[in-house]
Amino acid sequence: MKIALVQQHAGHDRQENRDRGLVAVRKAAQNGAEVVCFAELAFDRFYPQIPATPENIAKAEPIPGPTTETFSELAAELGIVIVLNVFEQAGGDPGLTFDSSPVIDADGTVLGITRMVHITEYEFFHEQGYYTPGDKGVPVFDTRFGRIGVAICYDRHYPEYMRALAVAGAEVVVVPQAGATGEWPEGLYEAEMQVAAFQNGYFVALCNRVGKEEKLTFAGESFVCGPDGRVLARAPQAEDAILHCDLDLDQVAQSHARQLFLRDRRPELYGDWLD
Repeated sequence: MKIALVQQHAGHDRQENRDRGLVAVRKAAQNGAEVVCFAELAFDRFYPQIPATPENIAKAEPIPGPTTETFSELAAELGIVIVLNVFEQAGGDPGLTFDSSPVIDADGTVLGITRMVHITEYEFFHEQGYYTPGDKGVPVFDTRFGRIGVAICYDRHYPEYMRALAVAGAEVVVVPQAGATGEWPEGLYEAEMQVAAFQNGYFVALCNRVGKEEKLTFAGESFVCGPDGRVLARAPQAEDAILHCDLDLDQVAQSHARQLFLRDRRPELYGDWLD
């Protein structure tokens, strides 16, 4: 699988941001990408920097909707898979909004949606006012180029979630992220995903926001790590970029996790431990 992570800034004009993303997809495909991924809320400012307002909630969009339809057409034209992230309004109810990643297959079909399950609330990340906890579980999608799962931003901190993706057979886990400069101790940002990749035997592709906004400066530094825990590719800090990486999916079945760790699990014991 040839994957590309689009690390781009977001201005106040959604259409302009979306158009920039469409250009990036074409460029990535021209350079051989088969799967193209975007950061959290890639085509909007990061709304949760401030507490929720009716004006911001009203900016949520349906799936299918303008963003998914536009990128679905492009996916079908180019024969590539696209993983998006949008602020979703569901079911026509303006109060039912989600942090959502639709996964579009290479024929333009929306295979399904991952909705962020765990919703945080702290300074500059006022997400509980914006997002309903996800109700679609932990799906893994059979795309033309491989089995892809999504762990949206905060969900990556939950080992239970990351393990569930492995149990469901994910070969690649895409992490749409909104990570600020200096948010975590040096090295932890990558190390957390390196450990998840090693323990679960899949590739992790974390695509981060970038650029200065009202309250936060997003770091960029998107990266990809393999099932052995090694970082395979890394994007620059503080600038727009398209990060390309070739993934040998045969490494998934050969990993320690798939050969040993998952084989030797004792799930009959875990329920009492986790309640």
